[in-house]
Amino acid sequence: MTSIYLSSTTPRWTPKSEGDLAAAISEDLLEETHYLDLKEKTDPGKAGNKELARDLASFAVDGGTLIIGVREDKPTRTFHLEPQPLKGLPEKVEQVARALADPPLNVLTDAIEASANDGTGYLIVHVPASAAAPHMVDGRYYGRGDKTKYQMADPEVVRHHARRRATEADALALLQQEIDQDPLSDYGEQSHFFFLAQPTAGADDMLLDLTNGANWRHRLALLVRDAHTPELGSILTDFAPNLSDATQGDRRAGGAALCSHNLADGRTHKPTGQWGDENLIEVQFFEDGGLRLYSSRLSDNPGRSSEGEQALFDAAAVGLTRRMLEVVRLAAQQAGYFGNWTLAVGVTRLQGRRRYAGELRAFGMARYTQDTYKRATGATWADLNATPGAITGRLLGPLLRSLGSQDLFAKALSD
Repeated sequence: MTSIYLSSTTPRWTPKSEGDLAAAISEDLLEETHYLDLKEKTDPGKAGNKELARDLASFAVDGGTLIIGVREDKPTRTFHLEPQPLKGLPEKVEQVARALADPPLNVLTDAIEASANDGTGYLIVHVPASAAAPHMVDGRYYGRGDKTKYQMADPEVVRHHARRRATEADALALLQQEIDQDPLSDYGEQSHFFFLAQPTAGADDMLLDLTNGANWRHRLALLVRDAHTPELGSILTDFAPNLSDATQGDRRAGGAALCSHNLADGRTHKPTGQWGDENLIEVQFFEDGGLRLYSSRLSDNPGRSSEGEQALFDAAAVGLTRRMLEVVRLAAQQAGYFGNWTLAVGVTRLQGRRRYAGELRAFGMARYTQDTYKRATGATWADLNATPGAITGRLLGPLLRSLGSQDLFAKALSD
C-alpha cells in the first residue's frame, strides 16, 4: 500500500484499517491540503464523473491522495467516517481517470473494508505526479491550490509543458551518451537499438542491494527471467539476441550488467569470425536506479537481396521495449521506489532501411529517411503497471508510423 503525505511531521501515513482512519481523525491528523482531499462519496451521473475527473487531474501536477468515505462537517470543520459501498468503486474511479482526463491518467487504489463487514468501506485513491501533467478535463486544465482545485491559466500550462520538454531533453542527452559509447559503432552494418530508464527522484543507492553483494549475477538473472511473462510472450515476437541471451555477468562503473558472451569485460567486442558475432545484447543496472539496454541486431540481411540490404526488425524494437518496461517495473518494486521515471529509446543506422516483412516478402515498402531515431517520455509507477503498451506507443509510435507498421502491433501497443 502506498503511503500518504499528511504533513511535514507525518510524511508517511499508511492506513490499513478503519481503526487507522478513525485514529487519524481523533488525533486531528486529517485535513484537506495541497496533497490530500477527503470526500464522503462520488456523485452519480455524467456531472459527478466529470467532477471526480477534475479532482484527480488537479492532483496529477504534484501528486496527491483522495480518500472517499470521510464526511466533513463544515460548520464545525470536523471529519467523520462515512463508509461507502465498495463494489465497483475502484473500477469506476480508474475508468473515470482514464476516460475523462486528457491525456488519460492512471491512478492507484486501495480499498479498506468497514468493520461492519457489510460491503462498505473506504477507498484510498493515489494520484502520482504525472509526467504528462497538466491533464485536461472537458477542455480545461486543472491544478490544486492549498486545499482545493482550480482552473489553470494559460501561462501556468505553458510553464508545465516547458518543464516536461526540459525533462525529456535531459533524457535524450543521456540517451546520446549511450549512443556515443556504442561498443560496435565502427563494426558491421546492422542497426542498433538503445533503451534508457532513469528514476526522477530515486536515491543514489536505489539498486545497490540488487547490483552488489553475494549472488548479484543470480539476482539480476532472476529479474530478467521474470520479465518474460506468458502474457508478453503471447503478444511479442522475439528476435535473437533477446534478453534471455544476456547471461554473462560483468561489473560496470556505478553498477553491473548482464550481456551476451561476445561482449568482453570493459564493454569491448569479441569478434569470432563466425555467423552472429555481430549480434550482441547488454542490460545494465546502475546503483542509482538507472537501467540501460543495448542490442546490436535491430536489422539483418534476410538473404533475399543481391545488394545485401538490411531489413529492419521493428518487431524486435517493440518486443525489447515491452520487456524492458517490465524489467523497470520489477526493479522499482524490489527497490520500493514508486516514483516517476524518464524513459527513452534510440535506433541508429536507419537511413534508407525498410522493415522486415517476413520470409515471403522480406521487405516492407517504406524506407526510413533519417539515420537516427530518438524519443523520450515519462511514466509513473501507475503507468508502468496499467499501461505499458501506451508507453511503448509513445516511445516507438513515430518510428512505426514512418515504416507503415504501427497497426501490426496493436496488441503490444494497447493495454
